[in-house]
Amino acid sequence: MVSGIHHITAVTRKVQANVDFYAGFLGMRLVKQTAGYEDATQLHLFYGDAAGTPGSLLTFLVWEDGSPGRAGYGQISEISLSINPASIGYWLTRAMSFGLRSEGPADEFGEPVLRLKDPDNIILKLAGAKDLTSPAAWDGASIPIEHAVQRVRGATMLTEKPAESRSFLENHFGYRFQASRGTIDRLVSQSGDIIDVRDARGFWSGAPGTGTIDHVAFRAADEETLLSVRKALETTEALPTNMHDRKYFRSLYAREPGGTLVELATDKPGMIVDEEQAALGKKLFAPPDAITNLHDLKVVLPQFSMPGQPRINYRELPFVHRFYTPPDPDGSVFVLLHGSGGNETTLMPLLNRVAPRATLLGVRGRATEEGFPRWYKRITPFSFDQNDIKTEAEAFAAFIEGAVKSYGLDPQKVVYVGYSNGANLLNSLLYLHPNLVHKAVLLRSMPVLSDYPHADLKGTDLLVISGKTDAYGKYASELEERLKSSGATVDSDVIPGGHDLGDADVPIIQKWLLQEIR
Repeated sequence: MVSGIHHITAVTRKVQANVDFYAGFLGMRLVKQTAGYEDATQLHLFYGDAAGTPGSLLTFLVWEDGSPGRAGYGQISEISLSINPASIGYWLTRAMSFGLRSEGPADEFGEPVLRLKDPDNIILKLAGAKDLTSPAAWDGASIPIEHAVQRVRGATMLTEKPAESRSFLENHFGYRFQASRGTIDRLVSQSGDIIDVRDARGFWSGAPGTGTIDHVAFRAADEETLLSVRKALETTEALPTNMHDRKYFRSLYAREPGGTLVELATDKPGMIVDEEQAALGKKLFAPPDAITNLHDLKVVLPQFSMPGQPRINYRELPFVHRFYTPPDPDGSVFVLLHGSGGNETTLMPLLNRVAPRATLLGVRGRATEEGFPRWYKRITPFSFDQNDIKTEAEAFAAFIEGAVKSYGLDPQKVVYVGYSNGANLLNSLLYLHPNLVHKAVLLRSMPVLSDYPHADLKGTDLLVISGKTDAYGKYASELEERLKSSGATVDSDVIPGGHDLGDADVPIIQKWLLQEIR
């Protein structure tokens, strides 16, 4: 039997703001954190009631600093959560105390509704639905239990084909028509939750990205139900997927006639399959077939703190950036500049192996090539836009100045590590902005400036590692000689491989760091 909503999944741009809103302001329980099943380098958070009961779950794919999407037809546009009708006043006051703008309360189909927006501007409604309660309301937050969020009340579906969308939900997912108001048909499930099918003809189309709702998942009692619905959907244009094992439920996906992605998920095995109920949400789990191991995923995935815990307060600076703070930091800080096509997290696993107790600050280049980040524009594989190098070097110098002030970094103790394109920006910075970089590791680097200004690099300690079979390796000796002639102390090494990074780099960097400490 299919009955009601299992969960709703949206996309967030900033994990800390998301946690502060859903676990902090709303007082929902964080019941699970996993690496993504489609992309293991993507964090996935689940919020719900005390037991993570199906029907109480909101989940978020974390696209940290990702591009925003656009709500429109072919998407879910609003999420509604159930509260006690008598709690509307409490939540209105709480919203004001948190500095959140709210609208209402207003009457929607006979229910008092308070409308809010989360940090990603997703519309969230608190609906007074006295009969829609949780079997395990969460009382571990600062919200009095009588005012706690109970479960998912429903969702609004935008569609250009309202009749077909409504028929789809009625025929395959157990919803029945309840009432109409204007352009909205309200459908209700046997579980009591609702889907509002809104006629969105004349709207713009939705676009995926942060700040949008990815899909709504409906509840299947068991795998037999899942198979039955899949068989029925195969006779339609919904094109259901094969079944997926998501560990906490089995599921399949389909597109309803208006284009909204829907999922059907089994109630079991549930959130307590790998954690006791008392410890839900404490650990990070990885899919069993994840290519990246769990240790590296912990380094790459964005970190967050629960409400009331110490956290990094990120500042608006010229470059997108990310910290990784180990459990027992030793005070050392590495600033990481990725190669072409990488991002702020690319070098983190390697440097965590080099220095497990170091704090890592990964930075993302602002130039792009075919949609992928770089540090400056490239004309050919071996020639580069000189003005862009100078412009981005100046911007990066301003970023470092801001990071030093904002995050309390000691410029003399920071070690810079650049790979390929990122290393080339670093070796250019040494000349364009002397005294900015004091210690640096240049991996697979080459000189890229056509004219080098004079710079006194005395007191600058550098390690250059090139690849024996790297096409760029032949330029390494020229770079080393130039740096030495400018007064820098340069250590160098050659690994047997090519341009790619690997385990061979780790002991070389570790040995150099020990030498620097002495």
